[in-house]
Amino acid sequence: MAVSSITAFWAVSVLLILVPGADWAYAISAGLRDRSVGPAVGGLLLGYVGLTAVVAAGVAAVVADHPAVLASLTLLGAMYLIWLGATTLARPSTPGAAEQSAAGASADAPAARRSRILQGAGISGLNPKALLLFLALLPQFTQPGTGWPLALQISTLGLVHILSCGAIYLCVGILARTVLRARPAAARAVTRVSGAAMIVIGVVLVVEQLTA
Repeated sequence: MAVSSITAFWAVSVLLILVPGADWAYAISAGLRDRSVGPAVGGLLLGYVGLTAVVAAGVAAVVADHPAVLASLTLLGAMYLIWLGATTLARPSTPGAAEQSAAGASADAPAARRSRILQGAGISGLNPKALLLFLALLPQFTQPGTGWPLALQISTLGLVHILSCGAIYLCVGILARTVLRARPAAARAVTRVSGAAMIVIGVVLVVEQLTA
């Protein structure tokens, strides 16, 4: 597989990652809410690992050929986003809140980390548009006859995308936390905007399915 193909995919991948969406909203809310954005971002990456495995196994093409299955996944992902956005709106936290309650929450830290990881994996892994994006984008950059099995090529490109996501979403979460650390009111407002963004994205997905 030529380095030029990997580089070209990386450039397209970064441009797509830089478009704000549910992943951005979750990374920002994690930056304002948690002591570390690592678990939240790790969850997002875990979801993309799952999508890469699905595409590499050829399952995504089967799902795309069955509209009912895809519609069900879309509604499931949309409802999850709406629920998570509503939860974020209901409990808008600020930078430093985790540190202030660290003594009382230390025993629950592993459970909290698992929760953040699972939430992140749900946001990225249950996003049917991301599934279709992987289905449409990854195969375009593969090269038959290069000696690399197709599944290995797709896995390599998926890894490039995952690493780019990790770097960008970590920066997004850390930057949100750093910039707004001394601005509790602004931090609460940004958290609410992030929650609202998740709800809007979820509602749009539902409407698209109901009007399709």
